[in-house]
Amino acid sequence: MTEPSKLPPHGVPEHQPVAGGIAARARAAAGPQYLQGLNPEQREAVETLDGPVLVLAGAGTGKTRVLTTRIAHILSQGRARPHEILSVTFTNKAAREMKLRLGQMLGQAVEGMPWLGTFHSIGGRILRIHAELVQLKSNFTVLDVDDQVRLLKQLLQAENIDDKRWPARMLAGLIDSWKNRGLSPSQVPSGEAASFGNGKGGKIYATYQERLKILNAADFGDLLLENIRLFRENPDVLRQYQNRFKFILVDEYQDTNVAQYLWLRLLSQAPSQPGLPLSAVIPGPIDDAAAREAASAQPAPAAPSAPLKNICCVGDDDQSIYGWRGAEVDNILRFDHDFPGAKVIRLERNYRSTGHILAAASHLIAHNEGRLGKTLRTEDVDGEKVTVTGSWDSEEEARAIGEELEGLQRAGENLNDVAILVRASFQMREFEDRFVTLGLPYRVIGGPRFYERAEIRDALAYLRTINSPADDLAFERIVNVPKRGLGDATVQLLHDHARKRRIPLFEAARAVVETDELKPKARGSLRDVVMQFDRWRAQREVVSHTELAEIVLDESGYTEMWQKDRSADAAGRLDNLKELVRSMEEFENLQGFLEHISLVMDRDGEAGDEAVSLMTLHSAKGLEFDNVFLPGWEEGLFPSQRTLDEQGRAGLEEERRLAHVGLTRARRRAKIYFATNRRIHGTWSTTIPSRFLDELPAHNVEITESKGGSGWGGSGGYGASRFDNLESFGSSYSTPGWQRAQANRGRGGGARSGGFEERQSSFSSDSFSRTKRGPMVIEGELVAKSTGTVSEFSLEDRVFHQKFGYGHVVKIDGNKLTIAFEKAGEKKVVDSFVERV
Repeated sequence: MTEPSKLPPHGVPEHQPVAGGIAARARAAAGPQYLQGLNPEQREAVETLDGPVLVLAGAGTGKTRVLTTRIAHILSQGRARPHEILSVTFTNKAAREMKLRLGQMLGQAVEGMPWLGTFHSIGGRILRIHAELVQLKSNFTVLDVDDQVRLLKQLLQAENIDDKRWPARMLAGLIDSWKNRGLSPSQVPSGEAASFGNGKGGKIYATYQERLKILNAADFGDLLLENIRLFRENPDVLRQYQNRFKFILVDEYQDTNVAQYLWLRLLSQAPSQPGLPLSAVIPGPIDDAAAREAASAQPAPAAPSAPLKNICCVGDDDQSIYGWRGAEVDNILRFDHDFPGAKVIRLERNYRSTGHILAAASHLIAHNEGRLGKTLRTEDVDGEKVTVTGSWDSEEEARAIGEELEGLQRAGENLNDVAILVRASFQMREFEDRFVTLGLPYRVIGGPRFYERAEIRDALAYLRTINSPADDLAFERIVNVPKRGLGDATVQLLHDHARKRRIPLFEAARAVVETDELKPKARGSLRDVVMQFDRWRAQREVVSHTELAEIVLDESGYTEMWQKDRSADAAGRLDNLKELVRSMEEFENLQGFLEHISLVMDRDGEAGDEAVSLMTLHSAKGLEFDNVFLPGWEEGLFPSQRTLDEQGRAGLEEERRLAHVGLTRARRRAKIYFATNRRIHGTWSTTIPSRFLDELPAHNVEITESKGGSGWGGSGGYGASRFDNLESFGSSYSTPGWQRAQANRGRGGGARSGGFEERQSSFSSDSFSRTKRGPMVIEGELVAKSTGTVSEFSLEDRVFHQKFGYGHVVKIDGNKLTIAFEKAGEKKVVDSFVERV
């Protein structure tokens, strides 16, 4: 039977409800619940689904609600299925919040959205699917910074570069900056490549990338850089994802770096025709403004009639504050150039701050030239004016803020709604000392994390080595933990063999234990380690990953090591290991758990006890508090002199955006402080107030007197301070806050008086969890490489060995030689350890 919509019209005109008519109003009244409560600008951002859209969302304007509601609208309108939507965020916390809100709106539909996550998590997912195309295997390891530095130290040592003059951590930062700009080793400008290690920086970068492939590993930068290479070298793979994603949504677009920009540009182009030239489809690396201009001006890769891609980017150019880690504010400023015909929607109605705070923040940021422009407004009351307070020195500043906090506490304010936002982390010590003296509970955001503790890293290294035998850095970490008599000389021997044969460290160990290179005791210990890992990998297929972790910690002797330890923190370390095993229960398998640990480094968990939050301005992005204290508004500190010297006007504008972010964290009160004298790294300096203070509107600001006493009291012209007649507070420098915090803090609790709040990450089901795999063929290949290759030596060749001296070859077995040494007698060695003479 023919569908009604397919019947011929027979001259009857097509009907559409009249705008404003009964049918139109009735249909609007029956609209979906999720659209209710949106203001006109938000609703426009949700319902504009076709073509490129840029949503300029100011602080506190409800951008997260707009993003999630937009996804719900796409799904409810049937414009795409869940797996056809790519939604990228910057933090795991933001991704989880979006999934939670979508679940509340649409029920279980969110479970079918595998492409909702961070740039790195989605990049990692794509890489695991196409790992072979970038010379990796699907179980590759994601290295953290600590492992990167250890690997680079090895490479610097091999190049005879002084790692004190040229630190490995500095090179790691340099390589990360190159990867953030989408630069492979061959694309790094020669001047930059020669800036490290006496001109060897570029060479070490290339060697580092080669070594990662041998280790079957990738660092965080590779999760996007290798994606870009994958798409450039395999247009059919790129076309597959371009066709898959009908809608692309991006959060915090102002914080994207060049690599993220390139990745998005590739995916957001309309699918290319199979015969189109590669250069017309894929933009090259964007290293500077000229290159960006050229890439942006490239012809569209699809036919002229192809529709514009449905991409929606949400961001705020006034909150781009991460330039120091590669973020490019130009990405959002040039959106309409990159996507011609884009619609720009401004969200300017603020639901967070009072009128005076918004007016002050808007007036301040208006001094920036590089912005698209918007003015935040509120329908809330004007509230209290922003206060500016000067103090004699940083110690008085801390006393004054401490007095304010005590006043808020007496008035019944919740300390969880109070934050102190500093420009530099060294400013925190003054407040820590003061809060310990006052007995004021506080938490430092950015303190020690659960997965960064030594015992947890050791346990994870065991599990990583089981998961990926090619993970050299994990194997090296625990090969002698607990102590097995395998010292630095043994590890160096393994490294030399691994580099010469281009095999992982574990397979080098397997080969060396069959020779006489090591002393019998060390050889026996190393053989036991190899056999243990072989046994654990076999058990992985028959026991759960949590049970396997317990077996490994027991059989390796690691648990026993801490049980025998008599130090005060040994019991706590054992508890941490138990907690680690418990945390694994939420994951389907070992690989899913390890991937989650690699990607999730933000602090999650319960809020704990009431406490003041102490953090840097950069850490405060995305947070909000009733009361915000902003100390240290002085020239040289804020704006940072270093930023001004390195970046000039661009740096000044980013510092001003940082001030704007600080002000807009406040809901009810924003209090700014500056000191005339400040101790910076042990040296007192006289300062002048920040230029940002003169850029605040006088009508919305109130000048107040410091309550901290000392230099501004009495003869200072401000009248006597009540501190002049009270008991002496003593020098806060004699009571280091962090020492007291560690001593007074109860194990496992939340924030205590002066304590760091250490919260465990809360785990949720991770989209990267995979089903268990069978044994990888790579192991057999690597063994063959190390034992079955033909040696370049011949019988009776005279050779020299660093340890055993001179001798001659009497037997050859693959790459293993039996040599009659003149002094050491007959020994079996690997041929890479001898030289022909």
